[in-house]
Amino acid sequence: MYYSLSLLTGIIVSVLIPFNGMLSERYGVYSAAVIIHIVGLFLISVFMLIKREWPFSKMHAWYLYTGGSLGVIVTLANNLAYSRISVSAILALMLFGQSITGIIVDQYGLMNMPKHPFVKQKLIGLILVLLGIFSMISDFDVIAVTLCFIAGVCIVISRTLNAKLATLSSVQTSSFFNYFVGLIVSILVLLLFAGNETSLIQFTFSPNWHIYLGGALGLGVIVLSNITVTRVSAYYLTLLVFIGQVFSGVLIDMVISQEVSIRNIIGGIFVAAGLCLNLLFDKRKAA
Repeated sequence: MYYSLSLLTGIIVSVLIPFNGMLSERYGVYSAAVIIHIVGLFLISVFMLIKREWPFSKMHAWYLYTGGSLGVIVTLANNLAYSRISVSAILALMLFGQSITGIIVDQYGLMNMPKHPFVKQKLIGLILVLLGIFSMISDFDVIAVTLCFIAGVCIVISRTLNAKLATLSSVQTSSFFNYFVGLIVSILVLLLFAGNETSLIQFTFSPNWHIYLGGALGLGVIVLSNITVTRVSAYYLTLLVFIGQVFSGVLIDMVISQEVSIRNIIGGIFVAAGLCLNLLFDKRKAA
């Protein structure tokens, strides 16, 4: 079940990237980040009011609440890269950052996560995954590549911190603080770096209502991640999410550019093959 939820997470991520990208095209990158967090915070707050749950009733270690600030970095990086490279390239580069970070987290059990040592037999599967990643990158923009890699690293750290907070409180409390902290940080970033971006001051609703769905979909990603992170290794979770991302990302690129990307399909097959091979090694080891 948790593997299926991981795949669903990937599908949602690939859908919210173009929504957030369109939102940033209308309001600006920094203003869009604020709007995304407002939408997510509003929805989770309504849910917690219905459940009569107070998120501030018990506080924990301060660093557990920093996941939302890292989420702002991910949102900004994706929005900045959206106009430079394709959706599939963004997903592939984020996967690269997540894969490297996930292997390190699993190897050393960082942030009190369970250890999943990387054995030599899995090297073949890892090579297949890397081949799949790099086969999908057709457009190389140094800034976009760097931003997407950083976003991938931040995703692993953010979802791990959020999941740890969820185990100490609840999934909805962790999701609330992700958006609460994220909103504060995104407002500060807007004030410091937005320059002439005044879209929020002169805010008007777009008739294309679907561009506001990124915050709602992002909330779904946070909730699903809080459920799956402690039950699936960081490396496998990354790959499962990506497999959901890549094939839905191919469909999105088809809608946007009216083209079928054989390169991306082949890349996704390589990643899936590498994942299946490593899962097979794990099952043999367990047996």
